[in-house]
Amino acid sequence: MVTVVQRCDELIAELSRFCSDMLYMGPPINDDRLERFEKAISFRLPNDFVYLFKKHNGFSLDGTEVCGLDIELRGASLDELYNFEHDEVGNKMPAEFMPFSPDGFGNYYCLDLSNLIDGFCPVVFWQHDCFYESKTDVEVTHSDFINWVEEVMIAWTLENSNYDGTEK
Repeated sequence: MVTVVQRCDELIAELSRFCSDMLYMGPPINDDRLERFEKAISFRLPNDFVYLFKKHNGFSLDGTEVCGLDIELRGASLDELYNFEHDEVGNKMPAEFMPFSPDGFGNYYCLDLSNLIDGFCPVVFWQHDCFYESKTDVEVTHSDFINWVEEVMIAWTLENSNYDGTEK
């Protein structure tokens, strides 16, 4: 049976195959800011997300970004995004949705932290201009964060580009 650590390490290895012009991998988190963030939002983060962030605090591949958690990010830190999307916008996200990746049009891929089961939770796509009658109306895109990274970041990038950045 493959563990979370093995899956995450394989994912990091796959991301690392991309050239440095396409890939940014943030520095590791060596302090307790993830735990403080969990306490602040009153939800636990999924194991795959925490493991990857302990290794790389935010990362991006060819324009698709997973936001980091750091005061230095000035407005693009996960805690600031969470607070903004839950407190300051007209169409507020449910508290259990944790935005982590913007699509560039005001929408976010989010972790649905209310459905954390065995250390994993689904990824949903929150459209800022859709007024959902129920949170169950929000599209579930992936079963977990690792699957999201594998498809949205890696597979979609490889549809148009090679690992070295050349076009297909």
